[in-house]
Amino acid sequence: MTGEHSRDWRADRIGAALRGENPTVLRRLEAGFAVIGDVQFLPGYSVLLVDEPGVQRLSDLPRARRLAFLSDMDRLGEAVERACRRLDGDFRRVNLEILGNTHPFLHAHVWPRFAWEPAESAGKPVWLYPPDRWSDERYRLGPRHDVLRAAIGSELDRLGPVV
Repeated sequence: MTGEHSRDWRADRIGAALRGENPTVLRRLEAGFAVIGDVQFLPGYSVLLVDEPGVQRLSDLPRARRLAFLSDMDRLGEAVERACRRLDGDFRRVNLEILGNTHPFLHAHVWPRFAWEPAESAGKPVWLYPPDRWSDERYRLGPRHDVLRAAIGSELDRLGPVV
């Protein structure tokens, strides 16, 4: 394959989602794409990607689109919460974050948190986890996460129609 479509989908996550080439997409929502995270050291980690390339911050969107994005973030957060609660009895809560410090496109992180997390990490932001959690192959998204993917997708479906 040559040209734009031969690039790794990670180089253009939003464009790949729009083209149907981003394998992490769970569902198309009103203002973005619900995707499962590349790393799963906290199983269920998901991200909401804005569906407009070039949008870097929430304030780049007109008010109605901002509200739609925030509504999608709430919907994805609730879907992750429901799926994780059903699949892991040690589920505690979901953390929602819009940061934008590393990737220059609007996105929101949905982090499930669990009672089994190490004490030194449990009460802190996920970003303070040891660096190996982000790069160790055992935490990489893979086929073993198919049940989790399906559960989050089903919960998104239960919470309302997809666009």
